Amino acid sequence: MRVFVTGATGFIGSAIVRELLGAGHQVVGLARTQDAAVALRAAGAEVLPGSLEDVASLKQGAEGADGVIHTAFNHDIFANAAGQDFFSAFLGACETDRRAIDAMGTALVGSDRPLVIASGTALLAPNRLGIENDGPDPAITAPLRNLSESLALSLAARGVRASVLRLPPSVHGDGDRHGFVPRLIYLAQEKGISGYVDQGDNRWPAVHRLDAALLFRLALERAPAGTILHGTGEQGVPMRDIASAIGRLLSIPVASVPGGAAQEHFGWLANFVGLDNPTSSDLTRRRMGWCPAQCGLIRDLEQGGYLAAVKR
Repeated sequence: MRVFVTGATGFIGSAIVRELLGAGHQVVGLARTQDAAVALRAAGAEVLPGSLEDVASLKQGAEGADGVIHTAFNHDIFANAAGQDFFSAFLGACETDRRAIDAMGTALVGSDRPLVIASGTALLAPNRLGIENDGPDPAITAPLRNLSESLALSLAARGVRASVLRLPPSVHGDGDRHGFVPRLIYLAQEKGISGYVDQGDNRWPAVHRLDAALLFRLALERAPAGTILHGTGEQGVPMRDIASAIGRLLSIPVASVPGGAAQEHFGWLANFVGLDNPTSSDLTRRRMGWCPAQCGLIRDLEQGGYLAAVKR
């Protein structure tokens, strides 16, 4: 297949490109910078200049492909997060995401070609085990992110083999520089302690990026229209365990941060550090024959790659 990939030079997208090429597919990657174009060509992919805001390039990429994988998102908002400004920036990024899906989906209408979009398990209701059949929690603070899922799934009725792949808060592995785990490490370095909220028994699902890349390929190749998949290699890692692993990594104390002080200590990350988001992928594994084979999050932290990645 000739596959158009957005976010093709990102942490997850670059692994997807290698997975696709290794399976014999052709890849056309969206590139918003010259550096991205160079990286794509070096990986063996073709290049389509453009960005998520460039609707014409998105339509062109989708029209010329046998299938589309959409992983791009404006992650600059995480790098440039500034207190209360973060959530307004996040909503703007969600609206850009929705428009991008609409542009590519419209180009695929009536073709029965696949469109796989990345979403997040954090959209699910907290404090309970999330499964693939669960819809997003209407009470969450980012309704436009919900709309991206709804829009993609609605394309199934218009002749698009659309599927949604929900990823956990931690997609880990070599090369992770800007995900939530590196930000927790940066914060721990800054504060001198590795913290968790209250008892730290809230859980984050996790997946290695190579396992996630495999699932994206499987979804592209055979997920039925309207399918929701969960890319969770681990159902739920207690935040206390994550904080403890970071403390060992940095040789600093590990401590509980009372819930009332979480916002002051963690800043905009407080909403994620305190999240209880256990998520099952049992149905996904049965449907897709997906068997995650890479190491878990704590093992990944213990191997030391993250320390080298975040040294300043």
